[in-house]
Amino acid sequence: MEIKLDNLTNSAVKQLLGEHINSMSQQSPPESKYALDLEGLKKPDITFWSAWENHELLGFGALHEIDPQHGELKSLKTSPAHLKKGVAAKMVDHIIKEAKSRGYNKISLETGPMEIFGPAINLYKKFGFEYCEPFANYKKSDFNIFMTLKL
Repeated sequence: MEIKLDNLTNSAVKQLLGEHINSMSQQSPPESKYALDLEGLKKPDITFWSAWENHELLGFGALHEIDPQHGELKSLKTSPAHLKKGVAAKMVDHIIKEAKSRGYNKISLETGPMEIFGPAINLYKKFGFEYCEPFANYKKSDFNIFMTLKL
């Protein structure tokens, strides 16, 4: 598996991102949906990576710089054909290493509390993320939880 910086122009990436946005829209009301669309992921404070094997998209993830000491894990998604193959774990590991190399003190994330997010929450816990209060501009609701990892 190769993880590489991505400029979000590949059609496979755009398609998987569309599926991700659609899925997130079905899970939360608009006021509690924080998944970034294509334009949101192209902002200068976001770094986006995609994971590939033999020219096949396995998944993607992003890192948002909240400030020079705090990063946010965003848009973690594995292609449905590659679930349970360790793609998400490798991407989280890659993003944490990048956050450390940037000198961040912590990396945080927002996700949903519903059952569909259980595998992701378990993955984050394996990396040492702990529940926390809302950070940055997030608002607490019944449709989200917040986690952070001190680096």
